[in-house]
Amino acid sequence: MVLRYLALGDSYTIGEGVAPEARWTHRLAHALRAEGIALDDPLTIAATGWTTDELAAAIDAAEPQGQFGFASLLIGVNDQYRGRDVADYRTGFSALLERTIAFADDRADQVLVLSIPDWGVTPFAAASGRDQAQIARELDRYNATARATCDARGVAFVDITGVSRERGAEPDMLADDGLHPAAPMHAAWMRLALPAARHLLLQRHARTP
Repeated sequence: MVLRYLALGDSYTIGEGVAPEARWTHRLAHALRAEGIALDDPLTIAATGWTTDELAAAIDAAEPQGQFGFASLLIGVNDQYRGRDVADYRTGFSALLERTIAFADDRADQVLVLSIPDWGVTPFAAASGRDQAQIARELDRYNATARATCDARGVAFVDITGVSRERGAEPDMLADDGLHPAAPMHAAWMRLALPAARHLLLQRHARTP
């Protein structure tokens, strides 16, 4: 049986500036299929600029039907960009996580959450006049909140913030806008997500009679 995959997020999930097959989500599905795990390409509900509440409204509008064998969530950078308090993010993220779990057959162990990359290292941020150290501090608080929420619900959490800080300013890692990640960065995120996704889906297979 081929498992359905639901990918929820913002520009980092829709892959602003890259081809659909280069998105980390599509790369992940392809890599898992290459290992013999039957996972379909994702049904993606994501758009550049979305905050937690905008993603929630988009899910309402899309009304995805049926259950999914796997789901991913990556959201929050635009909440931070717009200056929202971490407490507001906690509320929005927690509600989205519960909805994501519900789509995944009410199984927290079929959900994967990725941390928010640090856009503060990019040329776009440097040219914007924003305090790059403050961006990093705020994103650290957001990510700590997301991780704690995932831990409390037994959801796997993958840190991609580190690689975004290490390599996010490299020209080859950036789309033409100097902000969004290019295909090689999506590939790096996929490599970090793959072990966790593999573990979740192999566990799921072991549970299936």
